[in-house]
Order: sequence, then C-alpha cells, then structure tokens
Amino acid sequence: MNGPQANGSHCPDDAAAEQPLVIYLRNPALAAVLAWLIPGAGHFYQRRYAKAALFFICIMSTFYFGFALGHGKIVYASSDRKLLFACQLGAGLPTLPAVVQAYRIRNGREPLWGGFMAPPQVDQSWGEDELSSWHRVLGTNFEVATLYTMVAGLLNIITIFDAYDGPLVPTGEPAKDDRERSDPSESESSPDKGRSSKKKRGKGKRKTP
Repeated sequence: MNGPQANGSHCPDDAAAEQPLVIYLRNPALAAVLAWLIPGAGHFYQRRYAKAALFFICIMSTFYFGFALGHGKIVYASSDRKLLFACQLGAGLPTLPAVVQAYRIRNGREPLWGGFMAPPQVDQSWGEDELSSWHRVLGTNFEVATLYTMVAGLLNIITIFDAYDGPLVPTGEPAKDDRERSDPSESESSPDKGRSSKKKRGKGKRKTP
C-alpha cells in the first residue's frame, strides 16, 4: 500500500494542495464601477462577501468619522482644493452631493439642501469669510477630519483595483514571459511547465496558486 508514495507519486492531499485558487470576477468593469460608487459593492457583486463587508465597514466608518469630526464642512469641491477633493472623491457616492453643489455654484445658482457639501461662501454684506469661520470653530479638527476622508477615498481606490483585477498574490515562480518563451517540449517533463496554464487568467476570473 505504501509503494506508490515511496516511488515519489503524489498523495491525494498533495494534489489538492497544488490546485489553483479560482476567483471569478464576473464583469470586472462593472465590479469596479460598483466598488467606486459604494465601497464593497463590487466585491458583493462578485460574491466575495467577506471582503465586501470588510471594505464597506472600514472605508465608510473612516469616511463618516472624519465627516462627523468636521461637522460636515470638510467635503466640498472648489478650485483651491482640487487634489484634496480628488482623494475624497475616491469614496464614491457619499461625495457626489459636493459635485452637484459645485456645479450649481459655478453656474450662478443657489446651493441645494441648505448648503450641504457646498463650498464656503463670502457674505458680501460685511465680508465674512465662511471658510475662516469654519477654521475658527473646528480648529485643528478641520485638517484632521479632512485627512480621514481623504484616506477613506484612497483606500477605496485600492479596492477598486482589487475588484477589477483580483488580488495580487506573489507566486515565487519564474515570470510568465520566461515560461512562454521556453521549448514547448519541456512542458511534458517539468511539473512547473505543466501547471503554467492554470495560472493564466481567463475572461472574468483570476487564478492564483
């Protein structure tokens, strides 16, 4: 009974351990859009439920903690903070009211929703700078809250790439290009050559060892 194992053949457990992990990405482009709109939604669409819950809780809690810390005044789009808002915009749907408000103000229209996520204004009657009053009330919390919302947006950008292309897992094997340039006849004698096709990603899925 022990003969085949002694001669170097693989037991069933070893063969199962060598099977690649298959992750079906379904429609990667749609998953990426969903992941941007709502953190974790793209992974939920791909039925990667654990990651979906993890990303949603971590990113949204980070964003709304900063939003609450800044009294809702730190997420807005204006010409003097394009880079800051670009990072915040990575959080997706929660930042879209700021885009609407900026568009309305640029076109000479009044902001909606009581000025929610609208850029700070200057009261022309006596020259009060609304941004200065925000800084005076919030103090250093203004910068800290802004940083929290920016970090949340940047984290969600990473999850968007994960939803689109799957997880990045190092294989510890030669580069794919090196394997494809080798002699095809060597694939029969080399176990690594025989497994190389299993690592190629088909449409809508990714295989990792």
